[in-house]
Amino acid sequence: MVAKSHLIKYICDIMIKAEQFKAIIFDMDGVIIDSESISDIVWEKAAVDFNIKMTIDILNSCRGSNKHDILIKLTNIYGQDFDANGFLARTGVYFDEIARTKGIPLMPYAQEALSLLKPKYKIALASSTKGDDVRSELSANGLLNFFETLTTGEQVVHSKPDPEIYLMACKSIGLDPKECVAVEDSTNGVKSASAAGLFTVMIPDKIQPTEEIKPLCNKIFPSLKEFTNYFLASDDEV
Repeated sequence: MVAKSHLIKYICDIMIKAEQFKAIIFDMDGVIIDSESISDIVWEKAAVDFNIKMTIDILNSCRGSNKHDILIKLTNIYGQDFDANGFLARTGVYFDEIARTKGIPLMPYAQEALSLLKPKYKIALASSTKGDDVRSELSANGLLNFFETLTTGEQVVHSKPDPEIYLMACKSIGLDPKECVAVEDSTNGVKSASAAGLFTVMIPDKIQPTEEIKPLCNKIFPSLKEFTNYFLASDDEV
């Protein structure tokens, strides 16, 4: 009976994919580009310069947010007198130095996933990072041409977890959110995609799914490879 129920669920999953989904909208940092590890390093380095304590909880609370919302969070944490703009500018200097001298690596299987999925789905991006940096990082890794549209941090008023960026990304490719899959690694990103009505996938990077976030995820995969295999499955495989 258990085996039969699993088979029915598998068949239903494939039917839903084949009939419903036309696009995959990726987050960038921690999903396509392995930039979160670098961000942690430069934030901790800047924290020393600014004589503040940086914790993993603070880092995680800012993941997936744009500059505007991060500035608000930092001011709320460290006080109205804290030079949040100066702090972010310092992290940017450190990040650019690492990007220039060492490069920012891809997440495992990122290029393969995009290459395999593009013939079947529209591919778009919804990243809270500003557009110039998005284009620079994707171009440096030879990935820019995979994406039909880029929806980036400076284009929205409220960043993730607000649904605005995913609603805008869906509109940019002319599709209803129900026709799109979102691929995220952060709590803020999952909340954003789920609230916008997309089929929400989490591939954890720095943040593991909590009991609060699991119900918002339609699927959780350990890596881009498993995610890609799932979304390339066809009725012929049943």
